[in-house]
Amino acid sequence: MPNPALDQDRATFLEARIPDKDNRRYMAVPAWPRSEKELLRVEVEVDWVRFSTTNHRTRAEQMQVVHVRDNPDLFTADPLGEEAQEAQFEILSGQEGFDALKADLKERGQQEPAIITADGILINGNRRSAALRSLYRKDQHLKARYVQCLVLPQDATVDELVDLEAELQVARDFKQEYSWINEALLIEELYNREGRDFGRVARRMHRDTATVRSLYEKLQHVHQLVDLSNGARLHVDFADNESAFDELAKHIKNKPLAEANSVRTVYFLGTLANVQYRKLRNLRRDDAAHLVWNEIADDVALKPVLDQVESLWEGDTGDDLIDDLVGPADSESPLDDLLSFLAKRKPEQDIPLSNGEAVLTQDVLNTLQSAITAAADEAEELDRDQTAVKAPLARADKAISELERVYATLPKARSYTSFDEAAMQTRLEKLETLIASLRELR
Repeated sequence: MPNPALDQDRATFLEARIPDKDNRRYMAVPAWPRSEKELLRVEVEVDWVRFSTTNHRTRAEQMQVVHVRDNPDLFTADPLGEEAQEAQFEILSGQEGFDALKADLKERGQQEPAIITADGILINGNRRSAALRSLYRKDQHLKARYVQCLVLPQDATVDELVDLEAELQVARDFKQEYSWINEALLIEELYNREGRDFGRVARRMHRDTATVRSLYEKLQHVHQLVDLSNGARLHVDFADNESAFDELAKHIKNKPLAEANSVRTVYFLGTLANVQYRKLRNLRRDDAAHLVWNEIADDVALKPVLDQVESLWEGDTGDDLIDDLVGPADSESPLDDLLSFLAKRKPEQDIPLSNGEAVLTQDVLNTLQSAITAAADEAEELDRDQTAVKAPLARADKAISELERVYATLPKARSYTSFDEAAMQTRLEKLETLIASLRELR
């Protein structure tokens, strides 16, 4: 039975393009979840096919376009319409490696068929079709006029299409098109659909459960920072910060509330300020916010901004969102107000000061980057000092453990005639000398 959601006019047009029975060609698609893997191969004009606006490879980029155009229904009201399709074409054309893909298609032609629904929506091959369209439209490359496609059954369901995308993204040729943000968004959708069971999602994506869970968990921190920014920052802005969110998610997972809040606030500020994640990892400690605050509190360049933050928050009972994010008031870090203030401002936005002057948000973030880096360096030194302090005790504990094993095994060893008692006495004398020296060491 045809899917009632299909555009029947387009489905009828595509059906008319199907060759007669003697000339039909099929191709197996192992990722298609049904037992019948053979899909019909057709050739259609590249301007006729429609890009998928639900494709997870571009989900974060779509969020950005929706925000910039202030049009929340851009990709949903009329997904096959001209406005949504041109917006999606611009996203695909702007992705990294698009020019190289065009050059390859121009030289070698289309090597792999795209996959479309029965009404011509691209489920796979969106980038390749966009590149072919660009070659045909902009470069007048006539050989790019048509795109080879495999057609899915008319009764294909939404769940089957999502499953197909999840299967295809596993393959190397397709996975490279995903940013970690978009892959995590796909995992989140599958997780909510599959009864919030990471194991089921992992099996669908042929990934181990730990990897799937990790991507989901660090995405939740991105959600928090994006929500806190109130539209100033978008998911796509953090595509290059996977390592920072990965380390944050892993560290605070089982930490006490106060430490989790402290580290989260520092990591969020550090990410906004573009601090290297290798530096931020030194601040995975319960006093992270305290160390950073000490660096910035007396900074002459930051003082006017801190005064502005204080004046805005004076007498305020608290930001509900920041409370939801970092916990109740008794667990707040001293940086929460600064984080909330800066997160809501775009880098190119001016911050008005109480003296009538203004400072660029990016300049503040640059200064903050230096302060957080300095705090990270101090934390690293403290860790070294702490290691030096604990090292003698740790080594002594290890030595005690080994001597206890010597004590337990010595009687049995002495029961053998081959045991070297003289060598044992030599070692005991050396131990006694070392212990005596340690007692005298000051």
